[in-house]
Amino acid sequence: MGLARPCRIRERTPDPRAPGPSPASGSTGAEARGIWLVTYDGDWRETFRPDIPTPARIYDYLLGGKDNYPADRAVGESMIAQLPNVRQAVQWNRAFLRRVVRYLVGEGGIRQIIDIGAGLPTAGNTHEVALAACPQARVVYVDHDPVVLAHARSMLHGVPGTAVIGQDMLEPEAVLADPALCELIDFTEPVALLFLSILHFVADEADPAGIIARLLAPFPAGSHVAISHATPDEIPEVNDVERVFDEATTPAHVRSRPEIAKLVAGMEIIEPGLAWPPEWRPDPGEEVPANAAESYYCVVVARTT
Repeated sequence: MGLARPCRIRERTPDPRAPGPSPASGSTGAEARGIWLVTYDGDWRETFRPDIPTPARIYDYLLGGKDNYPADRAVGESMIAQLPNVRQAVQWNRAFLRRVVRYLVGEGGIRQIIDIGAGLPTAGNTHEVALAACPQARVVYVDHDPVVLAHARSMLHGVPGTAVIGQDMLEPEAVLADPALCELIDFTEPVALLFLSILHFVADEADPAGIIARLLAPFPAGSHVAISHATPDEIPEVNDVERVFDEATTPAHVRSRPEIAKLVAGMEIIEPGLAWPPEWRPDPGEEVPANAAESYYCVVVARTT
């Protein structure tokens, strides 16, 4: 990589859409005054590293968002070259998010949702869908990307029944003990955990099934888990894209459909079971596309009993 460039501090006018903390984010001191530290040799969890691609910003680029940088766009373009339908695939994944949240709050009777690895805000965010379905719903977003946290805090400022916490999903007990989460989440009621486009960034050694189980442990039966996960089962080129993330903040680990099913072993799988995103309970009048397998994701929703 050559010699690291020295850090520099840039003064700017606070902007809730900019990739840094704003007064609405709850930050204090230099961050609240609109000063954002840019560095090329610090920990990306603590400083803004535009030179290192992140899954959240890559995903934002594929969705057509603006909160991404050249390093993210380079990875995104590499993905597009290998998986030509990937832009449509991430839109199908977002549509699945909206449908599954409506299902959870409606038919599932869930009133509290923890969205793990929330990513950057875009149209139809989890809390917007949940609150539209039930104004009493409560949503907590969990992420450890500082850019994601800054945007989410700005988005949620003044929105009742919502919170965002800066925690790493690899430490479930720390997630569950976070004061902001504990203020909103009732551990005596069922919960829904969302793991959308996030578990393929958890290595087998980190035990993703164990992480899910530890997060569910305090909650009663009737809790739900929703997963969307990259899989190479129908499109082997997905394996090649896995390697694109080797230089990102988080490496990728795609899994087969049977491996994804094991993540919810022992739970009741909700119909239609493991499916491509467009196949999972499409809205009335919505046709499943013939190329649904080109979504590169497998989805599953399960309930504890």
